[in-house]
Amino acid sequence: MQTIEKRQFDEERALYGQENIEVVDCRFDGPADGESALKETKDILVRSSFFNLRYPLWHVSGGTVSDSVFTENSRAALWYCNGVTIDSSKLGGIKALRECENITLKNSSANSTEFIWKCKNLRIENVHIEQSEYPFFEVDGAKISNLSMKGKYSFQYCSDIEICNSELDTKDAFWHSKNVTVRDSVINGEYLGWYSENLTLINCRIVGTQPFCYCKNLVIENCTMEKCDLSFERSTVSANVIGKIDSVKNPLSGRIESDEIGDIIIEENVVDSSKTEIICRNRLQKLA
Repeated sequence: MQTIEKRQFDEERALYGQENIEVVDCRFDGPADGESALKETKDILVRSSFFNLRYPLWHVSGGTVSDSVFTENSRAALWYCNGVTIDSSKLGGIKALRECENITLKNSSANSTEFIWKCKNLRIENVHIEQSEYPFFEVDGAKISNLSMKGKYSFQYCSDIEICNSELDTKDAFWHSKNVTVRDSVINGEYLGWYSENLTLINCRIVGTQPFCYCKNLVIENCTMEKCDLSFERSTVSANVIGKIDSVKNPLSGRIESDEIGDIIIEENVVDSSKTEIICRNRLQKLA
């Protein structure tokens, strides 16, 4: 394996098409403002390097990037890559990952709008997203643990996702998602899970107004719901909630059980109340 160490590149396609190389302590920066430095590379190792130019890793097949920094100028840093691991790095440019497969991202942070779009088969471990909009858009297949994030419109149109031990501060999350399971996590954000199918939350803390509307086959097990009013509108649901739900409005069918429910709003001209069982445990009676 050839080692390229302590060099600076600013020209167009500086290391285009290279295979079996190790890039150590290099800077991709400079007045020439070149782009696509490592495009079409294969089986590469990148360590302790600095990226300040556009499109640095496109169509990479096999590789590891570690202890490296991608600045806000390194927009669209990884596109169309397969089999790449990113470890202990900072991703700062817009659209940092798109249409990639078999990607591992761990021990890293990101501040990237439109972060991780249209990717498949991801493993995310110990990652902090400082700020993003539409992160994880149309992701298909991901196992995520210890993710902390702040942003908007996350996990929309995604499918086959497992999330655990995470903190998600995000509005409009999981819209139109399919086959998503979230365990032992905190989700703070309004309008959670609308139009989702087979969304399951287990041992979670859920915070925010108007969650879970227009859902199909929604499952909530052993969760708390805070500031959750007008919940479950037009949804099919099986929910076992600890503590209080502020209000429930027009669920389509299923069973909703909680210690306390503030208001139950059923409009008979909208839904058939006989199709939903609502139980408030601290009243020891079936409410609907």
